[in-house]
Amino acid sequence: MTPSSDIAFTPAVKAVQTRRGSRAQYRPMEDRGGFRTKIDDGLREFLDQADSAYLVTASADGQPYAQHRGGPAGFLRVLDDRTIGFADFAGNRQYVSTGNLSENPKAFLFLMDYANRRRVKIWGTARVVEGDAALIARLMPDGYQARAESAVLFEIVAWDLNCPQHIPQKFAARDVAAALDAREARIADLEAELARVTGTQPSPPL
Repeated sequence: MTPSSDIAFTPAVKAVQTRRGSRAQYRPMEDRGGFRTKIDDGLREFLDQADSAYLVTASADGQPYAQHRGGPAGFLRVLDDRTIGFADFAGNRQYVSTGNLSENPKAFLFLMDYANRRRVKIWGTARVVEGDAALIARLMPDGYQARAESAVLFEIVAWDLNCPQHIPQKFAARDVAAALDAREARIADLEAELARVTGTQPSPPL
């Protein structure tokens, strides 16, 4: 059977891998069937924590377009072991992704986890669903102040988790703030305990 990784490793790609000496390292993976094709627990956890993603589409003649999609963690909803859904929030109203998907359903999701230096690549097809209030409500994050114009359903063909090489480590501002607050609280507790033991006054907060 054709390995699922052939969605990325086309004959032209394999020719380059052969020429540059990396073809042999991918053959064992291909012999096992290629990239993963269903959402497992690891990918589900990754998606549940994601607050940012890039949706890549192309027009009928192949002109590519990448659009950022964001929201609260969990805005990407796992609907079954092959389907991801998300609410399509109102934006600049260019509708490039929507137009592309109307004539070419092939799509790609690219997600980065900078804190843990991980990236996920997901190949598949996508479609825009308009006028389905129940589906949009199901996909809308609780309490999120945005207006959803439609829904996007992404059907997975294959996905792959890349190595951390060359990914810079970055942290979300809210996570840094929470860590600093926890550190300051711990310092205050230790200073209070030290003051109790030594009978001195704790240092005033900066």
